[in-house]
Amino acid sequence: MPQSPVWSEISAALCVFSILLVPLAVAGLALTNNGLGKTRSAAHAMLASMCVVAVAALVYIAIGFSWEGFAGRSTHVAIIGGKPWDWIAAQPFFLRGQELSNSPASLAVLLQMFAVGIAAMIPLSAAADRWRFGAICASSAVMSGWTYPLFAHWVWGGGWLSQVGVIYGLGRGFLDTGGAGTIHGVGGLTALAVVWLIGPRTGKYSEDGMPVGIPGHNLVHVVFGCILAWAGWLGLNSAGAMLFGGIPPTALVLVGINTTLCAAGSSLVAVIVTKIRFGRPDASISANGWIGGLVASSAATAMISPAAAIIIGLVTGGLVALSVEWLEMYLRVDDPGGAVSSHAVAGLWGLLAAGMFAGIRTAGAPGQWLAQLVGIATLVGFVLPMTYSLNWVLNRLIHYRVESDGERQGMDLYELGAGAYPEFMVHSDDFIQR
Repeated sequence: MPQSPVWSEISAALCVFSILLVPLAVAGLALTNNGLGKTRSAAHAMLASMCVVAVAALVYIAIGFSWEGFAGRSTHVAIIGGKPWDWIAAQPFFLRGQELSNSPASLAVLLQMFAVGIAAMIPLSAAADRWRFGAICASSAVMSGWTYPLFAHWVWGGGWLSQVGVIYGLGRGFLDTGGAGTIHGVGGLTALAVVWLIGPRTGKYSEDGMPVGIPGHNLVHVVFGCILAWAGWLGLNSAGAMLFGGIPPTALVLVGINTTLCAAGSSLVAVIVTKIRFGRPDASISANGWIGGLVASSAATAMISPAAAIIIGLVTGGLVALSVEWLEMYLRVDDPGGAVSSHAVAGLWGLLAAGMFAGIRTAGAPGQWLAQLVGIATLVGFVLPMTYSLNWVLNRLIHYRVESDGERQGMDLYELGAGAYPEFMVHSDDFIQR
């Protein structure tokens, strides 16, 4: 049944309002990244966050949206095995010909301009205290100009992942209305690739190979960032549900409830797990649990019940809390901000959970879990190797890791010439076991 003009105006107004909340998620992640890093790299972390968002927005508008497009627009389609595989959009650069109004396509451009900035910020926290400023901007440009829009086209632009339901009868196609995979999976796997390339911080591992705890410098920023991120995620999940899930505004109450329940359950489980393992709750891992719950909720938050959102959140908290230690211990992933756990791990779990629980709620769509597995396999089996290869090439052209003097002095002094807290003494690395 077609929507009335009044309904369309209400939908557009609510969508615009939701999208304008998304920059709060950007601010929240920036504060979290800042707080989990060292004191002498605090200004560098905040300036890098701002510049990453700026680079991502410019590159995405210049060329990224041309590769992503919008469902129903012109694309490049390959015929493989007699089946159409829509693999990339064919839109003009710099939004030429795109009417910038309250149309769904225009609102998608606005939302994606913010979302690609979030994705590009995720690797910052993983490679904190040792990633050079110029290399950060170059890597962000590659992600926002190619990696992100390519996968986003497959999911949101009418690409082949969104069509596996029509072509192969796998549920409703790959579900990811809020970007658990498209934003956070891509960003988190890029963070993993960058950390593998750049290596751990000096002093992170002792001589016998055991990881050493290096605490963040401001947990107040971390927790406040989580609260800001919550508001931003309410907007992100709401706008994504309307634009990419076809959800009416009447379902936005459910979106808010499920987003909050998932984050709440995840953070409390992270508190409990760290209390059991370390004898007291760990604030930084608990904060990662909160962010991980928000990420996991994004896959299909309007298509699951509140009870399912709680279950998803409870599992997320355990996965995030345990994966932080597992990644440090066995894969030597030195991730100060917990980005790989709270974005990649939580995002992949959220995608799988969407297939399990959204399939129950959306009757008549069998095979939804298999469609989700296809998307997860694409992220791990294609996006991760691709982003690793692209960053490997960039690392050869623009050396990623700062020189040893820069890491010792701190990124603020070495790359910016001034510290974030000049009136305080900058702590040395004497507390780090070697």
